[in-house]
Amino acid sequence: MNIDKLEIDKFSKRVQGMSRRLTDLYDNLNTIPVIPKNVLPQALVELGSASEMVNLATEELHQQNEELLQTRTLLEKERQRYQDLFEFAPDAYFVTDTIGVIREANRTAATLLNIPQQHLLGKPMVNFVALPDRQSFRGYLIQLCECSKAKELVVRIQKRNGELFDAAMTVGIVRNQQHKPIALRWLLRDITERKQVELALLKNDCDLSQNRLWHKYSKGETIPLNTGTIWYVCQGCVKLSTLCETGEEVIVGLAGEGMVFGSSLTALQIYQATALSDVALVSIHLAEIAASPALSHTMLPKINQRLRQTESFLLIAVRRRVQDRFHQLLLLLKQEIGQSVAEGIRLSIRFTHEELANACCTTRVTITRLMGKLQQQGKISFDSRHHIILKDI
Repeated sequence: MNIDKLEIDKFSKRVQGMSRRLTDLYDNLNTIPVIPKNVLPQALVELGSASEMVNLATEELHQQNEELLQTRTLLEKERQRYQDLFEFAPDAYFVTDTIGVIREANRTAATLLNIPQQHLLGKPMVNFVALPDRQSFRGYLIQLCECSKAKELVVRIQKRNGELFDAAMTVGIVRNQQHKPIALRWLLRDITERKQVELALLKNDCDLSQNRLWHKYSKGETIPLNTGTIWYVCQGCVKLSTLCETGEEVIVGLAGEGMVFGSSLTALQIYQATALSDVALVSIHLAEIAASPALSHTMLPKINQRLRQTESFLLIAVRRRVQDRFHQLLLLLKQEIGQSVAEGIRLSIRFTHEELANACCTTRVTITRLMGKLQQQGKISFDSRHHIILKDI
């Protein structure tokens, strides 16, 4: 039996009515010498009915109170469970207001910063950021409330003893029903080991060219491709191309120093690698990459780089206007093989008009005309060795 608001209102009105009648009965006892026979039984009936309703209501309220106590106990257990998860989490967690003043901090946070847990409360997060990084941190904090997703920031954190460490901060925003920010939740991780791994990967990158046999090819030579190996470029630049249905060459990539290429990285049936300059390469077997986690970590971003560059070349081909394709190609070459010089950005490789035309899926005559136009506009020039210098591209 559940007593809802309507039932309670009915019960209240009935009790008030009986109360008035009993009051009238009590007042009449002093004025009426003889009580009518039907008045007293009627009063007793109403008193009995009211008593029964009160008992039922009391029993229902008692039952609801028991259920409320059970729910409260369960909620307290859940609250304590989440509080324990917060307290004993392996990562440092903070809860701050919208300007970064700490309201809560778990034990890992206190240990990480080497500060007693209670001393963290009320302190601004910026106090623990190394001085050189505080300006960027404040800017990050200002931008936070305008974001809909959690953002990550890498800063240097200073412990109480002055020790510095690299940390990654991930911050989530707590909003009220009006979608206004009311608090921030911070996850702080010490990424010193991650930085060391990155440095180790850089070292491994250098080691790729050491203790391996160097293969040297002269400009214009075709480089043999083996499905079981990947080439790593130590010096020079390699042109990667395929053939279209008309038999014309189409450039699909450039592999400069520190980049990789190989037939195992493409699904093209016709895939050719040509030295654009004198090059030095080392061969890395796929089985060796699979067997070495460190080597795999080193090679993965290089393979991703190769795929992203290929997509960039494909993007050039889908542009409708030739001048747009050529402009996009120059931007890509500027990014991939550009070198800063006094006049602008110099392309380190000298391309023939035919090669540029193949990359743009057009004719050599068209490229010659477009280059002449850009040169007249002062957007490109050439050095003494006929390398393109980009000035306003």
